[in-house]
Amino acid sequence: MRAFNFGAGPCTLPLAVLEEAQEEFVDFGGAGMSLIEMSHRSAAYEAVHTEAIARVRKLFLVPDDFEVLFLQGGASLQFAMVPLNLLTGSAPAGYVVSGSWGKRAIGDAAHHGDAYAAWNGEAEGFARMPSSAELDIRPDSRYLHVTSNETIHGIRMTEWPDTDVRLVGDMSSDYLSRPIPWARFDVVYGGAQKNLGPAGLTIVFVRRSVLSGTNRNLGAYLRWDVHADSNSLYNTPPVFAIYMMGKTLQWIEQQGGLAAMESAAEARAGLIYDVIDSSDGFYRSPVEVGSRSLMNVVFRMPDEESEGRFLAAATEQDLVGLKGHRSVGGMRASLYNAMPMSGVEALASLMGSFG
Repeated sequence: MRAFNFGAGPCTLPLAVLEEAQEEFVDFGGAGMSLIEMSHRSAAYEAVHTEAIARVRKLFLVPDDFEVLFLQGGASLQFAMVPLNLLTGSAPAGYVVSGSWGKRAIGDAAHHGDAYAAWNGEAEGFARMPSSAELDIRPDSRYLHVTSNETIHGIRMTEWPDTDVRLVGDMSSDYLSRPIPWARFDVVYGGAQKNLGPAGLTIVFVRRSVLSGTNRNLGAYLRWDVHADSNSLYNTPPVFAIYMMGKTLQWIEQQGGLAAMESAAEARAGLIYDVIDSSDGFYRSPVEVGSRSLMNVVFRMPDEESEGRFLAAATEQDLVGLKGHRSVGGMRASLYNAMPMSGVEALASLMGSFG
């Protein structure tokens, strides 16, 4: 029996995808070797690479004026690459500091330009996202950076900032679970290891008109234009991660694509929030209702002793990865795209009987 993985990442993957990859792992396409042994310049891998980019464009509904880059280093590398590429003059960059990842993003950006907090939710315990009216954006800002979903704190940006300043978004933990308002963004980036595949791959979308003005005074790997010009083949790409993401994207397409993923996310999270809200306070969500994440449901129990017993009971039922991040404690159920509803129902049942 497979465990239900509620961990924040790497994510659970569709069983059908894992089994298909298992069949191909030793001998890919009759080549007598695994794909991960082949040259990334080979025809076999080129087909995998090209198809993965095409599926990303189709499922994310990417406009033609955006480049799709497959990079390494996770979203954390983009915390530096964003200001390195975009802050080419004296203009500052605004950051919505909505949680741990927004805080890390502005911290790294400060090494490479004038980065300021357009809003900071730390004093409130990162329990909500801001409204557009609360943002203090300098009119000369090159961009406003947002984190669409804060994985650790379980909050989600449901209202995109209404501003004339172009947006840059870290969407690592809710990639392909919601539509992206492309017209508002110059750059969108995120790791694949939450909703799309295994760790090791970062997908970066960059508006083509932006690339012409990015910083050229950088090491080659740090330049988005270099990766765009080489079709993300400037150096050896994360071959296995791209291959697995391509299969996961095919599975998502078979399930009904973006609309189906968004609907499923609402249903999964709704079931757990219903248990929390109907528990007469036994379970408590520290997040304001309007900012509740659909990907990462965080909750507390009356005391740490109860939480310890709950985790032990969950482990006995093969419900794993439910312990909250060490910085905030409590529980966290990550409900990414490949989490089956049966797993969510099993968690809801345990919560109901335990509470």
